[in-house]
Amino acid sequence: MKQRHIFGDVLALLGYALLRRRAGRQVTASERSERPRLEAYYVGVLVAFAAFLVAWTAWQNQREHESAARPPVRVDVSSFLWCWAFSYPQAPERRTVSGSCRGDDLPTLVVPTGHPVQLRLTSRDVIHSLWVPHLRYKMDAFPHHVNTFTLTLDREGRWMGKCAEFCGQRHRTMHFWIKAVSPEEYDKWLQGQQGAAV
Repeated sequence: MKQRHIFGDVLALLGYALLRRRAGRQVTASERSERPRLEAYYVGVLVAFAAFLVAWTAWQNQREHESAARPPVRVDVSSFLWCWAFSYPQAPERRTVSGSCRGDDLPTLVVPTGHPVQLRLTSRDVIHSLWVPHLRYKMDAFPHHVNTFTLTLDREGRWMGKCAEFCGQRHRTMHFWIKAVSPEEYDKWLQGQQGAAV
């Protein structure tokens, strides 16, 4: 109750101050001369800066999504409660990698370095989200829908990926590996040769 009184008093004082100021104020024309050249300079600088930002953004986006001379490597990613399956339709015999996502039984998404890789994500049950924090890649996977994005890894290595969308009891264990190998090693692995990409 006391707070309402304080609020009302402050509001009344504010209204009184505004009305009194407007009533006692006499509007006179400004004696300052206009400066069209200076104003035009400001506008020119702002337009040039905005044009630079638009051009820089378009250039960076184009570099990020450059189309390669050869078609991208395609990997079909299927998420399910509570793990992942990575399928390679370009393999001589369609190859699928999966696991249980329990303990050390994590599936590994193998990709070649220096080549664009198109991931086609879907879900068998609920919404999941493929997320590789260290590489800054994240995309949601929905049932009855395919989301697509393309990535290119320039160096060999192995990074942990996980599900970023809460999907139930074992969401916290829904991890996988993404491993980038040389194109030669990738081709050997795709052909099913022993020891490759392990």
